[in-house]
Amino acid sequence: MSLPFSGSKSKSAGLVSAIRKQTLQLNLKPVKKVLVKFDPFHQNSAVARNFMYYLLSPKVIQTNPQCLVRNEVVNDRSESTVDVSLVNGESVLFKCQNLTVLDIFQQFNKHITPLAPKEEVTEVLVTKTDKKKGGKR
Repeated sequence: MSLPFSGSKSKSAGLVSAIRKQTLQLNLKPVKKVLVKFDPFHQNSAVARNFMYYLLSPKVIQTNPQCLVRNEVVNDRSESTVDVSLVNGESVLFKCQNLTVLDIFQQFNKHITPLAPKEEVTEVLVTKTDKKKGGKR
């Protein structure tokens, strides 16, 4: 008698691929400014630094080139924070004390990315006669 299989048949792709998946969903259009504040001597400062590293990737920055991403290095043993200023005047503060980079990106996508305006997709129908006219030039 054997036990039935339970669980997934494939392994997880890992933390880095999960972070990559979240960064592909990011949209900075509703964001005016991102301020990452950390103390390099604090035990959990790597979370804020890694968040800033992934946030500054070219594909994420292309979603809103006017978005300012600043960092502030302090020496007061304070916890790392990410302050996101939105275009509508509101501000969202992420305290990174007990969060991972993946948690920050998930919350960013949950609360900030849906505020981005929807892009209208327009399809242009090309008829056979239009193709023939375009090909003879």
